[in-house]
Amino acid sequence: MSKPSTTGMPDELRRRLGVPDAVVIGLGAMIGAGIFAALAPAARAAGSGLLLGLGLAAVVAYCNATSSARLAARYPASGGTYVYGRERLGPFWGYLAGWGFVVGKTASCAAMALTVGLYVWPGQAHAVAVAAVVALVAVNYAGVQKSAWLTRAIVATVLAVLAAVVVASLTSGAADAARLDVGSDATFGGVLQAAGLLFFAFAGYARIATLGEEVRDPERTIPRAVPVALGIVLAVYAAVAVAALSVLGPGGLGAATAPLADAVRAAGADWLAPVVRVGAAVAALGSLLALILGVSRTTLAMARDRHLPHVLAAVHPRFKVPHHAELAVGAVVAVAAATADLRGAIGFSSFGVLAYYAVANASAWTLTPEEGRPARVIPVVGLAGCVVLAFALPLASVVSGATVLAVGAAVYGVRRVLAARRTP
Repeated sequence: MSKPSTTGMPDELRRRLGVPDAVVIGLGAMIGAGIFAALAPAARAAGSGLLLGLGLAAVVAYCNATSSARLAARYPASGGTYVYGRERLGPFWGYLAGWGFVVGKTASCAAMALTVGLYVWPGQAHAVAVAAVVALVAVNYAGVQKSAWLTRAIVATVLAVLAAVVVASLTSGAADAARLDVGSDATFGGVLQAAGLLFFAFAGYARIATLGEEVRDPERTIPRAVPVALGIVLAVYAAVAVAALSVLGPGGLGAATAPLADAVRAAGADWLAPVVRVGAAVAALGSLLALILGVSRTTLAMARDRHLPHVLAAVHPRFKVPHHAELAVGAVVAVAAATADLRGAIGFSSFGVLAYYAVANASAWTLTPEEGRPARVIPVVGLAGCVVLAFALPLASVVSGATVLAVGAAVYGVRRVLAARRTP
């Protein structure tokens, strides 16, 4: 199978991101509101098995990241797994991955926007969420390089806040290493569900792959940037989870409404709680920025293949960004942020994200050694992990996610039938 090239395309995006920029965009997508919000529901599900759930989520994320990186180096075009599934498994699987990504991540965008609103102004959360969407769409519209610089500042701020939480918690008299022990309250099903919830916080490394058409020397940049970004995030999440557990314990962490703010209060650092609130809002903005980038690029790729309206395939002649796709995504997210429920948006998104990565792992399995195939165990574990974690999610998330995928498949089938009837 020949390697596709975008060179010479009239709507080609500009390649101007190096390894540091790509890593920062991946960090901005992963180190976001998830770490501030996902620990509590994960602790409720897993109890003292929380760290086991985090480790399981990290294993699945690593497999997905490796498969995605190898595929992105082979197919350095915007669209991520939509492109990989189409090229390796066939048009339907690429379409289904793209559908799951666009719909699921649009819900993630709404969730991140609502997180900003809930931390900045709880009484007007929806209005603040819509304002955040409008502001970040404007940033993305002006060009991806400007987005990368803003993301760098956001990541630095969030990392500083998380470091303060870890230090304040672990150096306090309230910290107790015995709270990290796995007890009888941890169940297999609970650990799986916690892993599925925590995976939501990891799911950002694909943003690097979906920017494949804007990365310099993608064959080297993407495989380097993905594991670096994932490794940094795993280290940060592990430190934060250990710190929160050590002062709150699994029960206290599971009952927390703002887990990291509660952790610093339990550690006696009340002055740090407002800083954590600001950090959560900044983190959500960073995630929202990267999510809009990724969803708009997948929308661009699907529009190029006419799975979505072709008008969304336009690239701005000056800024070299898919401006129609970004405006359309921004409009849909703004409506969702004005009307949606935060927990419902997160649960709905998780199922679609795991389905997306399942297609990525299946696609990576088909690579040959000459094409940079990863070790066989990686896509196998990644695919199995995605399926298991998806169906371990709360029942409402499974039902809504499966329904949306089924609707997407039905739309694809109807379009194929109508196209066949039009063919003489």
